[in-house]
Amino acid sequence: MKRISELKDAKKVAISGHVRPDGDCVCSVMALYRYLRKELPKAKVDVYLEEPSAVFQVLEGINEIKSEFNNEDVYDVFFALDCNEERLGDALPIFRKARKRINIDHHVSNTGCGDVNVIEPERSSTAELLYDLMEPELIDEEIAKAVYIGIAHDTGVFRYSNTSPHTLQIAAELLKYGFDFSSLIEKTFFEKTYLQTQIMGRAILESMRFMDDRCIVSVVTKRMMEFYQVGPKDLDGIVNQLQGVKGVDCAIFMYEIGTLEYKVSMRSNGRVNVAQVAVKFGGGGHVRAAGCTMNGTYHDNINNISKEIAPQLKQAQRQA
Repeated sequence: MKRISELKDAKKVAISGHVRPDGDCVCSVMALYRYLRKELPKAKVDVYLEEPSAVFQVLEGINEIKSEFNNEDVYDVFFALDCNEERLGDALPIFRKARKRINIDHHVSNTGCGDVNVIEPERSSTAELLYDLMEPELIDEEIAKAVYIGIAHDTGVFRYSNTSPHTLQIAAELLKYGFDFSSLIEKTFFEKTYLQTQIMGRAILESMRFMDDRCIVSVVTKRMMEFYQVGPKDLDGIVNQLQGVKGVDCAIFMYEIGTLEYKVSMRSNGRVNVAQVAVKFGGGGHVRAAGCTMNGTYHDNINNISKEIAPQLKQAQRQA
């Protein structure tokens, strides 16, 4: 890979991404996995990741992901993609034991956790960054497909402001590989099961606006998830739907993952730096999309988040 000379003599390589992997994470891991198998044909390459959503079965080799982590393995090189080490989950002990650690990410909150760090916050996605690190002659249709889906997911199918001219140039190059991009986006981004649609409908129905209607929040409890027979992977897209409400500057969605413990996702139109808010609570992300895990009651968490958002909204109002 360009700029990654540490790979030259690697015999055992591991790749992982963050807990609760999203589209960019899953696709970046799979794109790099397929690429390294071509660049290092004699090396053993393993992928460690929590079980991805079923929608990513469109990616060839997705079933080769290891979701059970063997902490006894020692790798020559370990790639941590789309996250810092705090979000590696059960893969963290393996990452720390590796002889060389490489961190590739585009999150502005990541200060780098590897021996080699390629952190470029101006990128739309980790998938986009990886593409520019790859030798063009080694990219095939399956790698191109994974990169394309990863970019599409982190740009909201090229709708978000993180979509740059370079992002679109890469997308155009990827389409030359001839895969059915329309079907892939439909199946991995837009298509929902009936139960997913039901839980999304309920989350939107029970949402509340506050701060002069400039913020919106909704919560899904464990009881609700049990009633609708859904899991965390089925909640993807809810926060984006909330952000689409006219007049909303910041959308907050949280779901219960334990006793007085919530996973929080935030989206912004740019008037609120949600990465700055998330970092306050041990999370991270981008200016317009970020997340964290919070302890406390639902109302306590909203109050704490509100204290961080309020000054930013006031400043944005003064500058308007």
